[in-house]
Amino acid sequence: MRLGHAARFVCALALAAAARAEQLPTVANVELQPLAAQAERVVTALEMLGDPLPAADRDALKAAKNSGAIQDILDKHCLIGVHINPESRVKAQQGEARAELMEQGWRTFLIKVHNEAGITAVLAVDSPNAGQLANSGAGVVGRRWLDLQMFNRQPLKGHLSGLEVEYRILQIYSKDAGKREGKLSFDVGQGTQDLGFRSEVDILFTAKAATRVSFRVLDWNDQPTTAAFEIRDDKARVYPSQAKRLGGDFFFHPQVYRANGEHVNLPAGHYTVKYSRGPEYLPKTQQLVVGEKPLEAVFHLERWIDPAKMGWYSGDHHIHAAGCAHYERPTEGVYPQDMMRHVLGEDLKIGSVLTWGPGWYFQKTFFEGKDNAVSTNDYKIRYDVEVSGHPSSHTGHLVLLGLKEQDFPGTQRIEDWPTWGVPILKWAKGQNAVTGYAHSGWGLVIPEPPGEVKRLSYEPMPFDGIGANEYIVSVTHGATDFISTVDTPWPYELTIWYHTLNAGYRARISGETDFPCIYGERVGLGRSYVKQKALDYADWVMGIREGRNYVSDGKSHILDFRAGNIEMGMAGSELKMSKSGGVRVRAKVAAMLDPEPDAAIRGLRVDQKPFWHIERARLGHTRKVPVEVIVNGEPVARREIEADGKLQDVVFDVQVDRSSWIALRILPSSHTNPIWVTVGEKPVRERRSIEWALDAVDRCYKQKIGRIRLAEQGDMTRAYDFAREQYKSRLGEARQ
Repeated sequence: MRLGHAARFVCALALAAAARAEQLPTVANVELQPLAAQAERVVTALEMLGDPLPAADRDALKAAKNSGAIQDILDKHCLIGVHINPESRVKAQQGEARAELMEQGWRTFLIKVHNEAGITAVLAVDSPNAGQLANSGAGVVGRRWLDLQMFNRQPLKGHLSGLEVEYRILQIYSKDAGKREGKLSFDVGQGTQDLGFRSEVDILFTAKAATRVSFRVLDWNDQPTTAAFEIRDDKARVYPSQAKRLGGDFFFHPQVYRANGEHVNLPAGHYTVKYSRGPEYLPKTQQLVVGEKPLEAVFHLERWIDPAKMGWYSGDHHIHAAGCAHYERPTEGVYPQDMMRHVLGEDLKIGSVLTWGPGWYFQKTFFEGKDNAVSTNDYKIRYDVEVSGHPSSHTGHLVLLGLKEQDFPGTQRIEDWPTWGVPILKWAKGQNAVTGYAHSGWGLVIPEPPGEVKRLSYEPMPFDGIGANEYIVSVTHGATDFISTVDTPWPYELTIWYHTLNAGYRARISGETDFPCIYGERVGLGRSYVKQKALDYADWVMGIREGRNYVSDGKSHILDFRAGNIEMGMAGSELKMSKSGGVRVRAKVAAMLDPEPDAAIRGLRVDQKPFWHIERARLGHTRKVPVEVIVNGEPVARREIEADGKLQDVVFDVQVDRSSWIALRILPSSHTNPIWVTVGEKPVRERRSIEWALDAVDRCYKQKIGRIRLAEQGDMTRAYDFAREQYKSRLGEARQ
């Protein structure tokens, strides 16, 4: 017998009443290992979304000995239980999680999937409350008040795994405050909904009202500024939700950046706010109690050092506004004002936003050949180029700073560019651009240096990556101004640089982050501090070419480095001596370490992030770090300093018995560029390093030639032959 409209309506009401919150059934005989692995990915995803499981539950999951225990832990966080029967019919019931939302904000919930069919389809969710619902003759019976989506990105998979039990993540947005009923329906493909509305769940949600919290953000001198704020409630949930972020608030960050006078919306409750402004500031924490009335929260920032006041201006020349962790839609990446917010919030004086393969055709529209319009007198960004995602990428990604033209001559598309790097570097140098290599260590792997004394390695490198691989050739052509450091393991970066310095070449180093690719946490994790009379982008990049900069993670600083009467970066960075003798080396240094060691960082291998970090320089359980003098790649003297943030003078007397280069470092946290000491007008020529470089040219050639266009192979071969001849010539000038 067919039911009438009234009977079906009563049936639906009865089913809705039955779909109240209740404990989800435990599924027996589920394989432990795959369920535990999937649960671990869910925990990681929740962390990424800023809605972590309670610490006790995370610990319990690690200790869980059977699949039933895993289900018991996760089920209480499930808003919905979805059952897919052997015929792939879907039904749903409400779980134990509290149906609480936030006005104009997102909440994250778990869904338990009991998959008897073992299917690997996509679990889809829909709701009439997320769209327009009308009933002709009776007026509007529903209205749009929510938005929802399944989280199907990494570390989760887009499709169900086929495991009998797994957990998925549902994100729900509420436009309104108060009580609202929402209907959620689930399916795994057309025709899979169970009969009798059983794939639908009607849930009465309570959306907490949002209160406007205005931020008064004051710098160390009580001037208004911009800072980073990580806001968590008493359940460690991040605000604004990372599920959906607007404008310059990035979904892959727990922090947001707010200028003085800006605001966030928070429901009533207790919050912990961590705030900072880059590594030159002390991180601080403040408690915040939010009620129903708008309030103003005041945050005072505190510096531990200010290099800019001493003429050293920080910059990060490897920032991306598209690709990697960035948004891909609706535009290819984000806008200049979004990146400027991050530069301001990390107190980064210079930000080079590099257009590269991902988003190339959209992002290149922001290139102007000058400072972007969002720049100020104290903070500047400019769009330049990373040659990455181009045909030459395999020979090493290139950083081109201060370009006047961004398109290689005769090209219409990325695919038209050369398949090796030297022609591109020479083209950029023809514009007086400053040229170098990005993430230099990739492809230059060597064994980890043993012990505390970090000696120069002579082990061969594979040259099989996208770092400063072809640098070993381009430096002989005068086509390379610098190689980058800080964003790859220091032994890989510094070894090839030291060897070319020992061969007499004078390329410099710079510091970079490769945001948000190698590092997505913040811009400015790798920095160059350039000596300037006043902040100026063109002069800043020229300072990298001239070597009047040191590189740093921002947590240690080596200022005003001198050898004899020569200051780094001035007068060609060259001290001339008629004969061997003593050289007085001086600098002002400072470092900042937490009083207590961070075991999580101290125990990492050199090839694990963070590659450069002041914690790695800590001596034992003290608060001291070593300042080392490096001569021709080898440490020859050192002094231990207290890493308490205080600026102090260091002086070394170094014996120089042949032409050499000298640098200072606090490894792996900061490193100066070199000063050359020329004895008796003879150049630096270290035999063993030149022999290493000759072998390196051959290794690089063998790795790269197979990916070069046939029409370009002749020019490439001649360029490599030229490099060999240059090293051989210098080998003949080296000491026996």
